[in-house]
Amino acid sequence: MAKDVMLLDELNPQQKEAILCSKGPLLVLAGAGSGKTRVITHKFAHLTKKKKLSPSQIFTVTFTNKAADEMKDRICRCLEDDVRNAWIGTFHSQCNKILRKEIRVLGYKPDFTIYDDDDQCNLVRHILKEFNIYEALYKGVSSRISILKSSLISPEEFLSQGDGFSFDEKLGRVYLKYQAELKRCNALDFDDLIMLTAKLFDEHPKVLAKYTDMFPYILVDEFQDTNLAQYRLLQLMASSHRNVCAVGDDDQSIYKFRGADVSNILNFEKDFPDAQVIKLEQNYRSTQNILDVSGSVIAKNKNRKQKKLWTDKGCGEKIIYCRLNTEDDEAKYVARTIKDLYLKNNYDYDSFAILYRVNLQARAIEDALREEGIPYNVLSGISFYHRREIKDIVSYMRLVVNHDDNVSLRRIINSPPRNIGVATLSKIESEARKNGVSHLAAAQALMKSNSLAASVKEKLGEFIKIINHLTAANYKTAGDMIKDIVEVTGYIEDIEEERLQNIMELSASGDTMPVKDFIEKTSLTPSPLNGSAPVRVAVSLMTLHSAKGMEFPVVFIVGLEEGILPYFKAVGEEAEMHEERRLFYVGMTRAKDILCLASAKKRKLYSKMQDQEPSRFLNDMPKNCCHWVEKTAEVQRASVPPRPVKISPQRTALPYVVGSKVNHPSWGVGIVRDCCGDGDDLKVTVNFSSVGLKRLSVRHAQLEKI
Repeated sequence: MAKDVMLLDELNPQQKEAILCSKGPLLVLAGAGSGKTRVITHKFAHLTKKKKLSPSQIFTVTFTNKAADEMKDRICRCLEDDVRNAWIGTFHSQCNKILRKEIRVLGYKPDFTIYDDDDQCNLVRHILKEFNIYEALYKGVSSRISILKSSLISPEEFLSQGDGFSFDEKLGRVYLKYQAELKRCNALDFDDLIMLTAKLFDEHPKVLAKYTDMFPYILVDEFQDTNLAQYRLLQLMASSHRNVCAVGDDDQSIYKFRGADVSNILNFEKDFPDAQVIKLEQNYRSTQNILDVSGSVIAKNKNRKQKKLWTDKGCGEKIIYCRLNTEDDEAKYVARTIKDLYLKNNYDYDSFAILYRVNLQARAIEDALREEGIPYNVLSGISFYHRREIKDIVSYMRLVVNHDDNVSLRRIINSPPRNIGVATLSKIESEARKNGVSHLAAAQALMKSNSLAASVKEKLGEFIKIINHLTAANYKTAGDMIKDIVEVTGYIEDIEEERLQNIMELSASGDTMPVKDFIEKTSLTPSPLNGSAPVRVAVSLMTLHSAKGMEFPVVFIVGLEEGILPYFKAVGEEAEMHEERRLFYVGMTRAKDILCLASAKKRKLYSKMQDQEPSRFLNDMPKNCCHWVEKTAEVQRASVPPRPVKISPQRTALPYVVGSKVNHPSWGVGIVRDCCGDGDDLKVTVNFSSVGLKRLSVRHAQLEKI
């Protein structure tokens, strides 16, 4: 009893109310940073302790394995008991457990295989080839099939809607064949796990009754991210006892492209007329200025649940918006600001996050951070220079400049696909070893021999011809060479839009640089993950979609321009524009102390410098909460604190490196700003948070390196 009272005492009145409400449908509208996870874990504990439910009687679902594991850990700590065998998991893992026991009634065996995305794409590709449909469409077809399944539309239903002549009719035939092949292989894809469980409960009332009896209470996390199939599953499971608690925030629904349907949370009260609604509006993360600005932006969306977030943290810093000349100036501004805040000893590097709408924006940011010597990690993604398409194009450039580069040849000989098989590659490698020549020279020699079939010679000859053409050309810039590589190889003919945009960005970045300098620059770009684990204390780079669920003391959102944020595809589409606004809102509410927004007047897009208009979302922000800066990069330099003096190459052996931390016996921890002299005259300038800048003699300072 005392433990339970203590747990409730930790909560605010609305959180407490949400936990104590345990009968009937409940919708908890949990605003950003309002302690949603605490409510879920404490509610689970309350249901088991006070309502005497067994942990195995609460059907608890969330969206990622990481979130499910964290939820289990927090519930275990809350209950001081192990609940790892309880039904706490993702929709997919929960449905998998049910289907393993019940799927026989649907004509499958319980030892079914689960196909991942690659397996799904490979099967779709095989079917497209069999139907003589353009094989390169496989990713788009796979995505369409996934969306149909998440909307509970079977192949038969989809075919019945067509006219027999459109592409949708062809898609329907592929979908029908795909499902038949899955069943023949006794396999399910991820979407089947949900769709077939809903089908199981819809068509077999006795099976449904078994599970409604088994789970008298349902707890749903991130309810705004559910699709139609998931919501239908929850409705069926709650159809008897109606004890369902859905926790979510319609303002943070940003996964429409994955099938998430924000109308599920908006229609909850219509589907459950007796539902109680509780709003969690006290924010524990951000300052009031951040909440007021983000709240004003999201308030422009129609058909949303009204919430007014507040905090007792105070107003805090004003939101900074800076408009610069180009994306490179924008990136340099962000990098300088981070460096200055770090050197002032206010924040470590892991306190910073840089958020962007599309991955191609990362290129300029990575360059600027490297120039400043700032460590960074690209989260939930790949560094721009380590993306497959970028490495492919650069490998062409490297092989053209250096014909002995066997690694680059092996990478690109089948990129784009040329059907040069493993046997041919083995012959090339064997010929190279035998004669002590490069793989390219060996391939050229094999073209003159009789050891290759005519069809293989034709394919290999096409590749060698491309390399010879590129070698003979005289390119003024790396950008010119990249454009020619793309044209003569046909690399971009069958690739998706994002990869195409990345190649365009690579080409634009090489427009003023000689080929060899450009290759050297890209070759000297280390992976931000250092080939294994992420840098422990580093700036985080990620897309706005990847930032959901995270928080950082200082957040930068770059590219606040029409066509970038909001994305150009949303223009003229009300539902898509609402999604873009929610995406911006999610990004802003990741910030705890400082929020900086930036945009460029000109940006190079699709190899062309374009004038950029500021994002329409900026008009929604209350100016009294913001500090507006619209200056050139040169003027902006004067507005930031003085830059630290950099150590010259001759001083690299000095004991105190600029940016490192030291501890003083009286003044505590500080950041080294400068180091000069030698021997007994060695002096160091340190910025201490307690007393500011101090210039000290190392001989007498008693500094301890951290």
